[in-house]
Amino acid sequence: MAKFLLVGSYGPEALAAAANQGFEGRVKYIEELAESLGMTIETAYFAYGDDDIVLIGDGTSEAALAFSLAVNSSGAVAATITPLITAAEMDAAAAKVPNYQPPQ
Repeated sequence: MAKFLLVGSYGPEALAAAANQGFEGRVKYIEELAESLGMTIETAYFAYGDDDIVLIGDGTSEAALAFSLAVNSSGAVAATITPLITAAEMDAAAAKVPNYQPPQ
């Protein structure tokens, strides 16, 4: 399975609802949602600034995309998902880089 960085920014009503629900309860709900897609949430943090919640998850690309579609289509949260790449994966890709000649 691949690792993903999931970052979200709550709209004002969603943030108020999360506060009323309790943030630990919100994380539990997110973990259950992820599990229903075959994903696991490795860690979850709340933040302040541009992002309200930051997660690290494991799953397939399809599961991460389904998670993103579910969250973003609600309109309550703006979420982005970024695939995470290990140093070993970067080294393997770097070893395969062909000689590229840009247009001249």
